[in-house]
Amino acid sequence: MSIPFWQSKSLEQMTEAEWESLCDGCGKCCLHKLMDEDSDDVYYTNVACSWLNNKTCACKDYPNRFESGEECLKLTRDKIDEFNWLPETCAYRLLADSRPLPEWHPLITGSKAAMHAAGESVRNKVVYEIDVIDLSTITEN
Repeated sequence: MSIPFWQSKSLEQMTEAEWESLCDGCGKCCLHKLMDEDSDDVYYTNVACSWLNNKTCACKDYPNRFESGEECLKLTRDKIDEFNWLPETCAYRLLADSRPLPEWHPLITGSKAAMHAAGESVRNKVVYEIDVIDLSTITEN
């Protein structure tokens, strides 16, 4: 039995396909975040990018996400040291910190169902930025 690529390769050694497959598709990176200026702690809101599909937790225009005018950031190997804003459960962040993937991760289970069942995605938990009129509707996720 071969060792899974995420256990045998560093992030820098992964192919583009392997790199992309690390994303569990939780949608948390598509939420608006607030950063405490004193502590640099990151807080996630329940306000999502307009391009996030609330049911699938996927971008509605993934191939063109960087040209959409939204604040979508490309995760690259040369910025691994800046991954602290990613969710604690994010595979990129976990592997950068030499930690294992969670048991519900799609690379381990073969589907996103376990992730959704574990409550680790934003499925049906968000409001869209274009719908937020009253800032009091923003909650920490």
